[in-house]
Amino acid sequence: MPRRTATMLASTLMLIALLCAGVLIPVPYAEMSPGPTVNTLGEHGGEPVLQITGRKTYPADGHLNMTTVRVTSADYRMNLVEAVYGWLAHDNKVVPHDTLYPDGKTEEQSTQENAEEFSQSQESAKVAALKELDVPVQSWVIVSTVVKGSPAEGRLHAGDVIKDVDGTTVKDPSDVAKLVTKHKPGEDVVFTIVPAKDQAAAEKDNKTATRTQKITITTAASDDTGEKRAIVGISAGTDHTFPFTIDIKLADVGGPSAGLMFALGIYDKLTPGSLTGGKFVAGTGTIDDDGKVGPIGGIEMKTVGARDKGAQYFLTPADNCASAAEDTPSGLTLVKVNTIDDALGALKDIRSGDTADLPKCTAGQTAR
Repeated sequence: MPRRTATMLASTLMLIALLCAGVLIPVPYAEMSPGPTVNTLGEHGGEPVLQITGRKTYPADGHLNMTTVRVTSADYRMNLVEAVYGWLAHDNKVVPHDTLYPDGKTEEQSTQENAEEFSQSQESAKVAALKELDVPVQSWVIVSTVVKGSPAEGRLHAGDVIKDVDGTTVKDPSDVAKLVTKHKPGEDVVFTIVPAKDQAAAEKDNKTATRTQKITITTAASDDTGEKRAIVGISAGTDHTFPFTIDIKLADVGGPSAGLMFALGIYDKLTPGSLTGGKFVAGTGTIDDDGKVGPIGGIEMKTVGARDKGAQYFLTPADNCASAAEDTPSGLTLVKVNTIDDALGALKDIRSGDTADLPKCTAGQTAR
């Protein structure tokens, strides 16, 4: 066989071998891409996204779109060829698998966690919007979760209202841990609670639950890194009672990142006029009960998805501004927001057309 032909054959075989290896060899990466974007002022699946009863609402035009990111599943194993393609593609982002699924988290665990975060973001969005409108909301501290095998298992239950710990009134979820850790491991701590079933019955009858129980729990020592501290094995959260009904109808979405856009949508429907002035505004960001906007993941994918749908402005959490501004889609203005007040102020400028002073995101910008 001529030497030239042999060299070409060897090179071809080597290339085939490399391609086969690239397809067969798994790499520890996952992929993110733009997901659906939904107008919180419009409909999804044939019904309004925001449904408010028991309170006067107003027509709202324009777009206040929440945005999402698609990710590969926890058990999907990307190969080398797919990883290289993802790195080169503009609309995709390849990230370490552990970034999306830390500590070996399964698909089921991730889905459950995202559903819980999505539910909590809806509650916080309602509270933030109503606070902005000076509508009173009743709030109280509850048991969110009970760790299996912990001292609290079988003694406290998710949904129990925590009135006080060792006689000290609890006003915020963080108060619970502070009061428990005043003890040494092995000491008793006393919770005064309203059982979840009694609280649910009272809410159903639009009454205030009055029956309380005292539950004594012997603390255990924490098993994480750092100094040992007393624990009982619960996480505390906040529950609310609203003066009228607000339902958010949006399935197949998870995580906390739609909080800001839900809050703005609720605010728009409860106030006359239009927040957007008919403009196409999209955005993202977590929100807490006090209206503070927090950062999210996949910001680059969300701006691409929003612009592809026609968005002109994108409300961007301040902590995401720098990364979002590194590759802003053409025709999309990134607006920096720290709070719901910032977002409402920006929307006022957008609907008036006076956008010269909008707080815009720029590359290398840090949050303030």
